[in-house]
Amino acid sequence: MSTLGNAVAAGASALNAQRARIEVAVSNLANAESTRGPDGQPYRRREVVLAAAPVNAFEAALGEAGTAGVEVVQVLEDQEPFRVRYEPSHPDAGPDGYVSVPNVDVAEEMVDMLGAARAYQANLMAINVIRDTIQRSLELGR
Repeated sequence: MSTLGNAVAAGASALNAQRARIEVAVSNLANAESTRGPDGQPYRRREVVLAAAPVNAFEAALGEAGTAGVEVVQVLEDQEPFRVRYEPSHPDAGPDGYVSVPNVDVAEEMVDMLGAARAYQANLMAINVIRDTIQRSLELGR
């Protein structure tokens, strides 16, 4: 595969990783007030773990420095304790009137989502630049 092809593959892997980050952030925002899940506990914030991944194993086998993409290794649940809020009329309130609510900080999720969206746009722009470069190179050959 050409070097530009590897760069496109690395950009495509980044698009997939950023999409996963956006999906997790949206899930966290959607469940920011979910006090009861399938296990009877409040929703736990999730976080995406990314890692560098070689794009072309053939180049690595030859000992050449290949382009590194990125991949989602794991989606972890944040083990921070749940927040508590005094709301005695809530159906999930304990005998003391406090309700355990998810450990989701809405402002933090918005920042994460915007960062992922910007990274997605940057990688999309890089792929478009590479595509344009390839097209112009082909036009020169005519």
